[in-house]
Amino acid sequence: MNEKKTSVKKGTAKQRSTQQKTDAFSYLPTDAAKTMELLGGRSSFPPGTIVKEEKDFILLIKNGIPRKTLDLLMAKTGLSAAEFASVMHTSDRTLRRYKPGKLLNPEQSERVIEIARLYARGAIVFGAMELFKEWMDTGQLVLGNQKPKVFLDTSMGIELLLQELGKIEHGIFA
Repeated sequence: MNEKKTSVKKGTAKQRSTQQKTDAFSYLPTDAAKTMELLGGRSSFPPGTIVKEEKDFILLIKNGIPRKTLDLLMAKTGLSAAEFASVMHTSDRTLRRYKPGKLLNPEQSERVIEIARLYARGAIVFGAMELFKEWMDTGQLVLGNQKPKVFLDTSMGIELLLQELGKIEHGIFA
């Protein structure tokens, strides 16, 4: 018995074309694209800023990212200004004094991008940002019943959370 293999493409050619045009970061790996979206996309950065892959974030960190990316990230992650000030080891008042176009220093820029990468990954693993935010606000047994948010103030803490996301993604629950 001969079986015909058919491939089913969802939507019309016009719909697929429209979807491709609306996905502004389709050229990026999923995590990098989601990270850029959380930071406000290309319009949040100086003209000529190009991020094609994860390693391109290094230049952004060294040059500093605009303060307005922090506001956009706070709005999308639900982290308050006080929480961000704490994880960036500065005061809330200092962050509020920065004008939207002011470039953050490399250390601050790195922490903002690390958090954006974590939340991007979390949204992918959990399937929705809201579900990941709920996980971040709930004590986790594997973390000593602490909320994952308490680990955002160090690079190693963020790396630990990324590792936990990897375990969840692969069905390994401790």
